[in-house]
Amino acid sequence: MTDRTIQYLLLASVFVIATCGLIYELIAGTLASYLLGDSVTQFSTVIGTYLFAMGVGSWLSKFVTRHETRVFVHAQFLIGLFGGASAALLFVLFPHVAAFRVPLYGLVGLIGALVGLEIPLLLRMLKDRLEFKDLVARVFTFDYIGALLASLLFPLVLVPYLGLVRSGFFFGMLNVAVGVVTLECLVADSPWKRMTRVLGVGLFAALLCGFAGAERWTEWSEHSSYPDPVIYARSTPYQRLVLTRSGSDVRLHLNGNLQFSSRDEYRYHEALVHPGLSRLENARRVLVLGGGDGLAVREVLRYAKVEQVTLVDLDGDLTQLFTQQPLLKRLNNGALTDPRVHVINADAFTWLGSAEGRYDFVIADFPDPSNFSLGKLYTTTLYERVGRVLEPGGALVVQSTSPYVARRAFWCVDATLRACGFRTEPYHVYVPSFGEWGFVLAGRDLLATEVKLPEGLRFLDERTLERLFDFPADMAALPVEVNRLNNQALVRYFEEDWSRYVH
Repeated sequence: MTDRTIQYLLLASVFVIATCGLIYELIAGTLASYLLGDSVTQFSTVIGTYLFAMGVGSWLSKFVTRHETRVFVHAQFLIGLFGGASAALLFVLFPHVAAFRVPLYGLVGLIGALVGLEIPLLLRMLKDRLEFKDLVARVFTFDYIGALLASLLFPLVLVPYLGLVRSGFFFGMLNVAVGVVTLECLVADSPWKRMTRVLGVGLFAALLCGFAGAERWTEWSEHSSYPDPVIYARSTPYQRLVLTRSGSDVRLHLNGNLQFSSRDEYRYHEALVHPGLSRLENARRVLVLGGGDGLAVREVLRYAKVEQVTLVDLDGDLTQLFTQQPLLKRLNNGALTDPRVHVINADAFTWLGSAEGRYDFVIADFPDPSNFSLGKLYTTTLYERVGRVLEPGGALVVQSTSPYVARRAFWCVDATLRACGFRTEPYHVYVPSFGEWGFVLAGRDLLATEVKLPEGLRFLDERTLERLFDFPADMAALPVEVNRLNNQALVRYFEEDWSRYVH
């Protein structure tokens, strides 16, 4: 094999291993955000640990004084093994290991150190074949191009089509393949080579089996994570969707967090919609932000006066699931296929910035503000945008987490709405699956006091409705900051309040 061919082979290896290395980093960060929440913290700590470990690996490379090619091959096999199996291993460990961050950061650190070892070894393997200036330029060019490819492939192709577990095994096979090709082309025939070849082929076969059985592996790990049988699971570009079922009880989990139980979701959704909409006599157009399951829309459609409902939800996979799956369509009464309903899959924060329509009632049914990307949906910026699309005399209702568990977070939502010029009416309801849950009803003007509830409600009546607005002393208002984009005070309150309750 000519020197030029070997050059191209090693440079191609740089490209592949750079792509693989970043993929493992993204898998760890994404999986940590799914399982632990707070994507900003998880990605920040995973990236920091990974980069530090790469530095350690680069430093350790100086102790490799001979047999660089052999060490490089071994490193590829180890990265392929640990990187390829990382997602599957972490999924399995999560429900069984209390200190989950120990194996998480330990695995990230190990992979990072091995990846940090690779590039110095490759540079030394190429040093006699290229001038120094060309060597450094080419190696780092291919390294950065590989990183770019990985950053594009991961959200656009790998997560939605392969999933985290299968993606890990696939790129593990690529690392092993690089090791085997390097072994065949650059190492002279010897008993060690023949033994290492067998090891590489066996490892590749094992990763291939993991790739083929990834769905079963994921299902098994998720079955152990949830008390009820998993009937559906899918990773979308935005979140992990898991549906469980026990008897007649169907539950939706997003990134491991319970969103509703079919046994008592009617309490939540009746309380979300009717205290406001029942007091708007002339409400014709309703905007629902979030709520891609269609359950809030189901409640809105009880009103014959409503002529148009616009649902804006980021995740098209979620809205499609609740539009097409028969069991879920029965749960929302086919709300998302009603001719009065128009579904838009977009980021509500961005969409509101250019929205031109006007609405009589706006429902903000977002997930809890557990991270900064969700916290922006509870800021003065978003509420001011809602105010611009709200008809005079209209109203907004906001899902506002638990006023008992996250008392400061709840009243922070109320304070933020008042800072935007809204008159607020906070209230709460008991939902067995969640405990005490809170909402804030807001409008520029005082709402009518006359209530006209629709027929067919299972929980709310006029007498029950009155009690929702009474707060006992342990849920009463507290002095809190206003939640703005530049301070995200709500996320801090939410994390601190819930951590005290959970731990």
